[in-house]
Amino acid sequence: MTEAAAIDANALCSDGRDAAALQDSQDSRAQAPQVDLAALYRDSGIGDVLAELDRDLVGLAPVKTRIREIAAHLLVERARDSLGLAGGAPTLHMCFSGNPGTGKTTVALRMAEVLHRLGYIRRNHLVSVTRDDLVGQYIGHTAPKTRDVLKRAMGGVLFIDEAYYLYRPENERDYGQEAIEILLQTMENQRDDLVVILAGYAARMEVFFESNPGFRSRIAHHITFPDYDGAELLDIAERMLATMHYRFDADSRRAFADYLALRTRQANFANARSVRNALDRSRLRQANRLFATAMQGGAPIDAAALTLIAAADVRASRVFTESEALAANAGAPASSHATATRAVTAPPG
Repeated sequence: MTEAAAIDANALCSDGRDAAALQDSQDSRAQAPQVDLAALYRDSGIGDVLAELDRDLVGLAPVKTRIREIAAHLLVERARDSLGLAGGAPTLHMCFSGNPGTGKTTVALRMAEVLHRLGYIRRNHLVSVTRDDLVGQYIGHTAPKTRDVLKRAMGGVLFIDEAYYLYRPENERDYGQEAIEILLQTMENQRDDLVVILAGYAARMEVFFESNPGFRSRIAHHITFPDYDGAELLDIAERMLATMHYRFDADSRRAFADYLALRTRQANFANARSVRNALDRSRLRQANRLFATAMQGGAPIDAAALTLIAAADVRASRVFTESEALAANAGAPASSHATATRAVTAPPG
C-alpha cells in the first residue's frame, strides 16, 4: 500500500471512530434520566395558585414577581431531587415587610398552597399569630404557649405578624426572648416540616433582625410589599363593594377618589384595611339616609337604591370636613391651627 493510501485509510478509520463515539454519546444522553419541567408545572397545579394571586390581588407587581421566582426555584429543586441532584432541603423561611393592609396575610396563604402543591409542606395550612399568642405574662408561661402554637403549625406555615413585638428589651420582665429561642431552635431543627413567615413594618423588621441575628441567618427570602397608589385603592374599594353587593355610581366613585387623595396623606393610613373601614362607614350612612327617607314618608325602594353608595354617603366623612377646616385655618393663629391638626390625626369618619 502506498503512503498516500495508508493516510487515507487511517483518516477513514479515524472518521468512523469519531462518528461512532458521537453516536454513543447521543445514545447515552437519550437514555439518561430526564424530567419534563413543563409537565411538572402542570401536574403540581401551582399555575392555578399564581393565576389566583394575579386575579385576586390588585397591584403588588414586585411581590407577584418574587413569588413566581420562588415557585420556579422550588419547582427546579423538585426536578433536581427527582434526578438525585438535590443538595438538601432548601431554606424556606421568609420575611414579608410592608405597611398594614398591603396583602401580606393573603400572599402568605397563597405561598402555603404553593409549598403544599410542590410537596415542601405536608398540609396546606397556615397558622397566623401575634406576640400575645406566643409570649406569656409570668415565669413558666411562655414555653408552653410557644410550643402549642408550633405544634398547631407543624407541617404547614406559621405566620407571625408584627414579629418585632416578640421581644421588648426596655421591659426587664419581658419573656419574649424565651419565645424567640424556642422559635429559632424549631426553625433550624424542623425546617423540613415547618415554614415560618415573619411580617411587619420594614424599618422595624430591620431593627429586629439587627437585635436578633439568629432570625436573619434563617430567613431565605425577604419580600417587600409596596403601598397601593390611588387608582389601585379605588379598584380595591370597588371589588370590596361588589363582594358585599354594593356599588358606586359616577359621582360616588369620584367622591371616594377624592376621599382617598385626602386620607392617604393622613396619619395611620393602612391601605386596603383603611379602605374597608371607610366603606363600612359609608354603608352605615347609606342605611341611615334610606331609613330617614322612609320615616319621612318616602316611597318603597328597589334593589338599585339598596345597593348604591351615593356621593353624599362618602362626602359626609370627617376627612372632608377636617380638610376644609385645615384650609380655612391656614392663616389662623398657631393655637387654632394646632387644634385643627389634632382633629385630623383622630380616627377619620
